[in-house]
Amino acid sequence: MMLHRIYPAMLLSLLPLCAVAQPIAWQTYLIEETGAKVDVPVSIFTKQAGKPPGGPGRQFLTSDGRANFTVQSIPNTSDDSPALFLAKKKPPAGIIYKKVTSRFFVASSVLNDRIWYNRCNRSAGYMQCVLINYPAAEKRQWDGVVTRISNSLASK
Repeated sequence: MMLHRIYPAMLLSLLPLCAVAQPIAWQTYLIEETGAKVDVPVSIFTKQAGKPPGGPGRQFLTSDGRANFTVQSIPNTSDDSPALFLAKKKPPAGIIYKKVTSRFFVASSVLNDRIWYNRCNRSAGYMQCVLINYPAAEKRQWDGVVTRISNSLASK
């Protein structure tokens, strides 16, 4: 009988330890000037941080500023291939992951205990890009978010 009375109290005391993660809310962001679009996890990147330099798009931040996300259409007036475009950007040394095709490139590495992830898709006159920076210690928590963002990047 006594165990029956204690059990609900014990269960309630354990609830904070067993909190279930909230589902992520997503919204498609469209760069109207170029037709680029991408899924943005708006429940994670809750602050807009203005327009990025160098082309139309938008920058986003987490509420605590520990991660940022940029979606941008960068003019590609020379019609550079993704490989040449990436080389011209002069990414930091020590790239951990890189994939380059005739249609896109992906590059990622760790810099100052932060993972940076950059994907750019080639389109008519532009490279449609996403850049995500987040704490390296949180890599596992970010893997699914980064994958969805990357795979959703498209243009008309």
